[in-house]
Amino acid sequence: MSAPSPTPTPATTPTRRKPASPTAATSAMTPAVGRSTRAARLGARATRLAVWLGLALLVVAVLYPLLWMVFSSFKSNQEVFASPWGLPGELRWGNFGRAGSAGVVRYFVNSVLVTSASILTTVLFSAWAAYGLVRLRVPFGGTILGLLLGGLMLAPTVALIPLFGLLQRLHIYDSYWALIVLYTAFRIPFTTFLIRAYMIDIPSEVDEAATLDGCSPTQAFWQVILPMCRPILVSAALLQALFAWNEFVFALVFISTGDLKTLPVGLMDMQSRLLTDWPVQFAGLTMAALPMIVLFLIGQRQFLRGLTDGIGK
Repeated sequence: MSAPSPTPTPATTPTRRKPASPTAATSAMTPAVGRSTRAARLGARATRLAVWLGLALLVVAVLYPLLWMVFSSFKSNQEVFASPWGLPGELRWGNFGRAGSAGVVRYFVNSVLVTSASILTTVLFSAWAAYGLVRLRVPFGGTILGLLLGGLMLAPTVALIPLFGLLQRLHIYDSYWALIVLYTAFRIPFTTFLIRAYMIDIPSEVDEAATLDGCSPTQAFWQVILPMCRPILVSAALLQALFAWNEFVFALVFISTGDLKTLPVGLMDMQSRLLTDWPVQFAGLTMAALPMIVLFLIGQRQFLRGLTDGIGK
C-alpha cells in the first residue's frame, strides 16, 4: 500500500505595504517648516531692530554735539557752567552780535571768498582734465593719469617749507591767492579722478552726435558733457567746499594778516582773546558750522547720486 502524497502548502506571497499618502508626509513636514519660517522671521526682525537701533545711536552721536553747541551759544556764561547739559533760560541773540563784532563776520567773508574761488577753479580744471583723459587722444594719457593719482599720496604738510618760498617768489604770500592756488592744486588729483570715473560711462555716441551737429570738442564739453555730469560736479563741489572751509594748516602758515584770516584760524585767534566768554565762542562756532550744514542739505540728492554713479561704477 503506497503512502499518501503530502498536500502541497500554498506559497507565501510577500505582503505589500501601502505607500504613505502625500497628505500624511506633508502634515509631518509642516511643523518643521513652520518652525524654521518663524525662526527666520524672528531673525529678520531682530536684525532690522539692531540696524534701526544702530542708526538711532549714530544720529544721536552726530546731532547731539551740534545741538549742544547751538544751545550753549544762547546761554549766559553762568549757565554754561551751572547747567552745561540743560536748555538756555532765554534766547540771547546778543551773543551772535558780540561774536560778529569780535571778528567772526570778517573771518566768515574771507572763508566764503576763498572757498567759492577754489570750488570754481578746482571743479572746472578737473572736469576739463577728465574730459581730455577720457574723450581726447592726449599723448601720454596713461602717464598723466598716473601722475595725477600719485598726487593723491602727497601730504600737504610735507611741502610747507618749499611752498613758503614758492609763494614768496610768486608774490602771492599773505593773500587770498595763496590759499586759492594751494587749495586748487592739492585737490585737482582727487577731483579729476572722481569726475573721470563718471565720464567713462557716458556713451561716446553723445560726442559723435555733437560732432555731427557741428560742435567742436570745446563746445561739446561745455554744452553737452558738462551738463550731463551735473551730479558728480555737485559732489566734487561739496567735497571741495568742505575741505576749503575747514582747512587749517595752510591758512595758519601762509596768512599772517589778521584781516585775511579764514574761520578756522580766526576762531582760534578769537578764543585766545575771549578766554572766559564761552557763549560768544559757541556762537562763533555755530556761525561757522551753519553754512556747511545748509549746503549739504540743499545738495544732498545730487551729492549721493554723483558719488554712487561715479565711485560705485
